[in-house]
Amino acid sequence: MALADPTRRRIVEMLGDGELSAGDIARRFEVSAPAISQHLKALKAARLVSVRIDAQRRIYSLDPEGLQAIDAWLARVRRFWNPRLDALERELHAAAKKDRKKP
Repeated sequence: MALADPTRRRIVEMLGDGELSAGDIARRFEVSAPAISQHLKALKAARLVSVRIDAQRRIYSLDPEGLQAIDAWLARVRRFWNPRLDALERELHAAAKKDRKKP
């Protein structure tokens, strides 16, 4: 997944504050500009960022469609896990209550 990499997560977080040029993004990291370019390419392929050309600059912004896809996936995961986590919580409370009653 594109967001498994901490550099990519940081880029997405930065773009949450507004669009940035590739150069502006690269200057915020200690890795090379070509490395950042590869991260941006991966984020674009995953539809998490979009790019527009402004003269000789590439301007990146978050891609709402890709973010909506992640949100939909998270909603499915939550529907799966929430009932199971609730059941686990009930079991843990019951076990703790049982332990408190022991002499």
